[in-house]
Amino acid sequence: MSNELLLKYGCNPNQVPAKIFCKAGALPLRVRNGRPGYINFLDALNSWQLVKELKAATGMPAAASFKHVSPAGAAIGRPLSDDLKRIYFVEDLDELSPLACAYARARGTDRMSSFGDWIALSDVCDRATALLIKREVSDGIIAPGYDDDALEILKSKRKGGYNIVEIDPDYQPDPVEHKDVFGITFEQGRNELKIDDSCFANIVTANKTLPDSAKTDLILSLITLKYTQSNSVCYAKDGQTIGVGAGQQSRIHCTRLAGNKADIWHLRQHPKVLALPFADTLGRPDRDNAIDVYISDESDDVLGDAVWQQYFKTRPEPLTAEEKRAYLAQVKGVSLGSDAFFPFGDNIKRAYRSGVQYVIQPGGSIRDDLVIADADRFGMVMAFTGIRLFHH
Repeated sequence: MSNELLLKYGCNPNQVPAKIFCKAGALPLRVRNGRPGYINFLDALNSWQLVKELKAATGMPAAASFKHVSPAGAAIGRPLSDDLKRIYFVEDLDELSPLACAYARARGTDRMSSFGDWIALSDVCDRATALLIKREVSDGIIAPGYDDDALEILKSKRKGGYNIVEIDPDYQPDPVEHKDVFGITFEQGRNELKIDDSCFANIVTANKTLPDSAKTDLILSLITLKYTQSNSVCYAKDGQTIGVGAGQQSRIHCTRLAGNKADIWHLRQHPKVLALPFADTLGRPDRDNAIDVYISDESDDVLGDAVWQQYFKTRPEPLTAEEKRAYLAQVKGVSLGSDAFFPFGDNIKRAYRSGVQYVIQPGGSIRDDLVIADADRFGMVMAFTGIRLFHH
């Protein structure tokens, strides 16, 4: 391994020269295929940290789907229900390893946003995971290694140009990191904060019953937020993210954005959506788009007289606003994490509408008492960690 790698250009084609390098020692990675770019490596190194930390925290294989230096989704390798297999379009795959399940879940958080993603895997990529990835539109992957047949499968993507990066899983960066902005160098200690059960030491609500499943989901949400552009909020359920709101200036906008994504994730499992009679010629990305529009308030864009034939064999009945409200009203058991404190109770009220029962946040607002009161009103369990997770 060399100590530098020249790149075609930086964030944009006019930003040259460009390279990645280590000031001391060799790069802890090598390119097994393709020619990753500047943004690819930003995604790769952020996503690798997330899955490595998630695997360490849960003991299970982990995967992440990144776009523009933030996770569209992250998950651990729990088995998939039949409905999840259908909405993730993997019901026809005979073999789904725990690692493949983790990536199917990560990609399934927000399949629209994951189109053309960068993938990170905590474990050596196996054949089952490679076969799943082969059928998705993706820019590249980082993992600690690749089985021989998995590597050959991935090399066949994008006419042989798929970006494949292998990283040394034992690499440890210096504890102090640097970043240049406008010719000025910033220095800070790396965020080495460990996220574990100690985060639940200060439960501030009247309801203090926190099941192990919710603890796992809350830890997953915090680790995801640690590598998400701030402000950020993450909804999680059953070992995976179901909605990530990243890079918003207002926290309530984060909560709404992530909540809307979580609602879409749930509505994808509505019987009407599962029964959509897609045209045989409709590709996977177009199916994702059709589902997204069908669920939205603009469903006429796929159900209109002049267009439905492009998407469906027969014209589906619309999913009405009343049906959506009724379906979402029975959603429970969702966990939510925030990278900074909630300044107002409106975040709690919006979260409750998406089935949130468990909340973890730093606390420290002058209105904490009002936020706690709203959580108590909805019977939620809320823990204050005292730690902020901004990432820029």
